[in-house]
Amino acid sequence: MHRSLHRETHRSYRIGWLRAAVLGANDGIVSTASLMVGVAAANVGRSELLVAGIAGLVAGAMSMAAGEYVSVSSQADTEQADLSRERAELIAQPEYEHQELAAIYVKRGLAPELAQQVAQQLMVHDALGAHARDELGISVAMRARPVQAAFTSATTFAVGAAMPLLAAWVVPPALLLPVVAGTSLFFLTVLGILAAYMGGAPIFRATLRVVFWGALAMALTAGAGRLFGAAM
Repeated sequence: MHRSLHRETHRSYRIGWLRAAVLGANDGIVSTASLMVGVAAANVGRSELLVAGIAGLVAGAMSMAAGEYVSVSSQADTEQADLSRERAELIAQPEYEHQELAAIYVKRGLAPELAQQVAQQLMVHDALGAHARDELGISVAMRARPVQAAFTSATTFAVGAAMPLLAAWVVPPALLLPVVAGTSLFFLTVLGILAAYMGGAPIFRATLRVVFWGALAMALTAGAGRLFGAAM
């Protein structure tokens, strides 16, 4: 027998934590850098700028954790409710559920007789798993994980937010605004490249959209800081 040397690499199993990680890191860099750029544009000192950045880091990380946990928990609750309903239907109407699963396979291209056999065998093996995957679209890789999402987002937010803070800590006061903005765009570029690589997406397009929205956010907050700083 010939052994197949064909290997396939799929990245969909990373979707749960990768989405939360990219969101957290991107938000950490963009929101903290934008906050600091806006404050720096108002001509404040380094200490005030660092205080604003640290406060933004702590508040943002907690906000990300809470927001991710609440939103993903809502998704998990919905999944559990659907699975409970499906489990009850499998007990009350097993034949109807069998026909329902077979009809799904017919729509996907199987002959009716084969669809009946496949549905029968899958329901014997794992009826709830088959219906969860093929009827409800719930798979192990895509299941909602609130704690994982909250921890990942909060951690990556803090790491992302620490980058513009570190830049502001080490540069001379006269260079705070351009250095914080420039280094933050660099970090966003790196994030876009890493996220695209981990997810198997086109690197240029993924990096461009991350950098574009980050630059826009910093430009708007810099304008607001300069405007209101001059007014005050």
